[in-house]
Amino acid sequence: MTKIKTIGVLTSGGDAPGMNAAIRAVTRAGICNGFNIKGIYRGYDGLINGEIEDFTTENVSGIIMSGGTILKTARSGEFMTPEGREEAYRQMIAHGIDALVIIGGNGSLSGAMEFAKEHDICCIGLPGTIDNDLYGTDSTIGYDTTMNTIVECVDRIRDTAQSTNVFSL
Repeated sequence: MTKIKTIGVLTSGGDAPGMNAAIRAVTRAGICNGFNIKGIYRGYDGLINGEIEDFTTENVSGIIMSGGTILKTARSGEFMTPEGREEAYRQMIAHGIDALVIIGGNGSLSGAMEFAKEHDICCIGLPGTIDNDLYGTDSTIGYDTTMNTIVECVDRIRDTAQSTNVFSL
């Protein structure tokens, strides 16, 4: 494995609250530590298709309060094939990317593990899913916000129901 100089960051699968904060943290921490950062749009499909842009602190300024992901996200059937992963690797080489940070759920991180094994590259997975179903993780990016949003919505429904005498507690 060569010395890492450029890190690509992507979001894959379903979006989750906090993905933008994670993108921002990866970008700013990477730049602060002397790495070049490249944003990869539309997950693994974007990696396969070369939808890659140099990222600076300006790219991630003011994004942490926004939902979703500025990088967009997608599920990629093509990345599930050896040919798709090979093309993704070719795009990494063409764009000078030495390592990847993948923000996503089970499918995204499983894909990253397979990709890392096949091409001997460094892949770091950040667990980002509202499902909170990743082994070895107490709480995923997005889970706490999702649960609090659900509780808030149920509380509002209850308040409305009580105020209209639909039911009582």
